[in-house]
Amino acid sequence: QVQLVESGGGLVPAGGSLRLSCAASGRSFSDYYIGWFRQGPGKEREFVARINPSGDEVYYTDSVKGRFSISRVNAENTAYLRMNSLKPEDTAVYYCAGGGRAYGVAYYNPIAYAYWGQGTQVTVSS
Repeated sequence: QVQLVESGGGLVPAGGSLRLSCAASGRSFSDYYIGWFRQGPGKEREFVARINPSGDEVYYTDSVKGRFSISRVNAENTAYLRMNSLKPEDTAVYYCAGGGRAYGVAYYNPIAYAYWGQGTQVTVSS
């Protein structure tokens, strides 16, 4: 069992930056894949980024490539999402998710992740 808590959200102007944190408690954080998802107003939850347990394989959705960076520090049981050049369309609740390897399930599918945080609001003003 892993508990995940996000922090670092807030209100920023377009072009600004934020770093979201995902603090994990429980067992075996270093064994889990960590994903970031977001859900904007009136929209479905969408995949943002994923990092593998060792931190050497990452994936991003096309709309954030070159602007967002996912990382993790296993010794600190924490994952991060660095967000630069933020746009109003990035406004959403951002969720951290964790899980083991989900065979036959795409990494961008929410069902690949067993554990979820409560979310942190990111608002980008124009």
